[in-house]
Amino acid sequence: MTNENFTLPPLPPPQGLETIAILKQLSQSHRYLAELKGTSKTIPNESILINTLTLQEAKDSSEIENIVTTHDDLYKENILIHTNPATKEVFNYAQGLKLGFEIVRKEQLLLNKHILTIQKELLENNAGFRTQAGTKLVNSQGQTVYTPPQSATEVLDLMSNLEKFINDNDFSDLDPLIKMAIIHYQFESIHPFYDGNGRTGRIINILYLVLQGLLDIPILYLSRYITQNKAEYYQVLQDVRTKSDWEHLILYFLKSVEITAIQTIDLITNINVLMQNYKDKLRLELPKIYSQDLLNILFKNPYTKIEFLEKELGIARQTASIYLDKIASIGLLEKVKIKNSNYYMNNSLIDCLTNSNVRETNKN
Repeated sequence: MTNENFTLPPLPPPQGLETIAILKQLSQSHRYLAELKGTSKTIPNESILINTLTLQEAKDSSEIENIVTTHDDLYKENILIHTNPATKEVFNYAQGLKLGFEIVRKEQLLLNKHILTIQKELLENNAGFRTQAGTKLVNSQGQTVYTPPQSATEVLDLMSNLEKFINDNDFSDLDPLIKMAIIHYQFESIHPFYDGNGRTGRIINILYLVLQGLLDIPILYLSRYITQNKAEYYQVLQDVRTKSDWEHLILYFLKSVEITAIQTIDLITNINVLMQNYKDKLRLELPKIYSQDLLNILFKNPYTKIEFLEKELGIARQTASIYLDKIASIGLLEKVKIKNSNYYMNNSLIDCLTNSNVRETNKN
């Protein structure tokens, strides 16, 4: 269903969005988000979660746009072993997300210039906001379902308005999680870029949660939920345009926060248990080389290479190689040779990330 006469209005949205159903779900979403924020502090080094979970998000978010890679290829790309163009594109998403987090943490703002910087990292081009007419959103049958703003002036005006809604808390007193849903809808409806709008919009989701202090680090990624509920995702966006159905949209995103937070809490808990197991085994069998810094390195990337130990532990290359060989000898890593270099796979971490034993969650 389309609405030929629809013109995207600026924010804020209409009044009366905090319905009973939304307020009830809002309480649940905030509860698990707060629990996730606390759980994230149990990991001794924040880069462990940022590095590993960012890769998972990059893969899931890119799949929504039919850009598909394997976990293994993505882990290789992360240590600069190039495999194929699709994997490079997914890796660029992870880099764009981490760059956005660095910007938000430093500036305490998420401005249009920052969004442009993130999108440039994502697509490796400098196309900027759309200036030419002709962009349309079509369904799988090739039918136009929505025509976003066409003129460069309208795109800029709406993005300026969105920038104010994101950064000026006095502009709207809505709850931040409700605002996150609205921001995502508005950004996707403006569709300011020629390419990469969906991926950039999903990066904005998590950066907004960090900006609002609901999380310290970017670890709540909604893309897996969206992938699993893809038809509903596109429907809730479209229903705001055709029926002004804000409640369905907001409930969709609030539920995605709850379910994803629960899953991420369980994943972090599993990583924590695994790290403790590695720590115990290293201290028992290799006490002379064990350190917390060494353990952290083994969990920052699914693939570890000699250079990581050289740089972070300040040891000679030969010593780093001996350390990793010894760790592999007690079964904590698997040594693999790719081209002319040795790499060390943390298979237990890979299994944890890809086949995590998390609670069953009820979408309804």
